[in-house]
Amino acid sequence: MALATDREPQTETTAPLAGRPAERFAERFTERLGAHVTAALIDEVTLAPKPGLVDLRSRGAHHDLDWQLMCVSAHALTPTFTDMARSGIDTRPMLALRERIGAQGREGEARMLAATRGVNTHRGAIWALGLLVTAAAREPADLSPKQVAARAGAIARLPDRHAPALTGHKGEQACVDYNVGGARGQAQAGFPHVIEMALPELARSRLRGDSETAARLNALLAVMASLDDTCVLARGGRSALAETQNGARRVLEHGGAATLAGRRHLKALDGRLVELHVSPGGAADLLAAALFLDRLQDQARHTTRI
Repeated sequence: MALATDREPQTETTAPLAGRPAERFAERFTERLGAHVTAALIDEVTLAPKPGLVDLRSRGAHHDLDWQLMCVSAHALTPTFTDMARSGIDTRPMLALRERIGAQGREGEARMLAATRGVNTHRGAIWALGLLVTAAAREPADLSPKQVAARAGAIARLPDRHAPALTGHKGEQACVDYNVGGARGQAQAGFPHVIEMALPELARSRLRGDSETAARLNALLAVMASLDDTCVLARGGRSALAETQNGARRVLEHGGAATLAGRRHLKALDGRLVELHVSPGGAADLLAAALFLDRLQDQARHTTRI
């Protein structure tokens, strides 16, 4: 089924599913998608040792975040991602869909802040994974990472009349100050760092026999090595970004997280980012996105085998 375009009639915002079996399928499918997003967020924050980032062993470069708070936030957001997935099924005109999930994302951010007592834990993830879960639900028969990301990009490129012109968030200001695309640009381009860097590195690492932990760390490092991470730019400017990218490349050049030399460079990078008080949160969001798409791909393979 092809995506609707923004020239479609906008008078009807929802298309009722045909009959009770379809309703039951939609309910189960969207709940499963929401659970997959939460699992990806938990997998990302639990992964260790991540340089400068919160994980199971430390707070990284943060003073107001820890593993438990991130998990509380991830679980609090499950209903938001489930609702977005249902919108992907129900709402066919693309402009209406964009505005509906925009409103759901803002509601999700309020839910997150209530759960964390005002701490921003997953604002960027709500944007990225919200688009991806919506795009996945849009075409249940095609859950390939590339196609899901392409559909998400098509949604992201549409305007949301109800979104605030300026949010005042640090990432938004970093985009202006350093002339980079940030999370919005990444989404509108179809998540190239997820499709072209994180997922291929994850596959390569697994293929050569690395542990799953090492493979996921290598996927994160592949993103960090070239992403203009606005979380890093906002805290440390271009010099900190250069150190982050160069340090990530150095780990990969020495064999990645599965080798002794790679782990030594990873430890040095972590220490340096904590010293600089910078944290590659944008890369972490894209790793979570990659883990979500990887889960979907596994689900599609399992379904095919059945």
